[in-house]
Amino acid sequence: MRLKSEIWVKAYVRRSAGGGRHAYIVRHGDDDAGAIYIRINRLDGTSLLYGPAPASLSGLETDRRWVAFFKGAARPDAEVDGVLEREARTDPDLWIVEVEARDGVHGLEGWLAEI
Repeated sequence: MRLKSEIWVKAYVRRSAGGGRHAYIVRHGDDDAGAIYIRINRLDGTSLLYGPAPASLSGLETDRRWVAFFKGAARPDAEVDGVLEREARTDPDLWIVEVEARDGVHGLEGWLAEI
C-alpha cells in the first residue's frame, strides 16, 4: 500500500528541516493521492524540479519515485514556474513543495527513478 500524499509531504518537510533546509508546502493537493512536485530553490534565481515518475515504471503501485526535469539541471525560476503552472492546470490535485537549498541538495536519494 502506498503512503498517502499528505503523510509523505509532511515527512519530507520535516526531514528537510532536520537537514537544515527550509521546506514549504506551496500548494496543498489531494490528501490521499495527489501528485507531488518538489522544487529546490537555489536562491540565486534558479531552481531544480522533480516530479512524479511515469506510472509505467515497475514498483510505483507501492512506492513513490521522482524524475528530474531539465535533465537535473537548474533552470531560471520563471521557467520552473511555467512548468508548475502547466502541471497545475492539468492536475488540480497536485502538491508543490519548495525547499531552499543553495547547494541543490534535494533529499530524494533512493527515490529517484532511472528512465
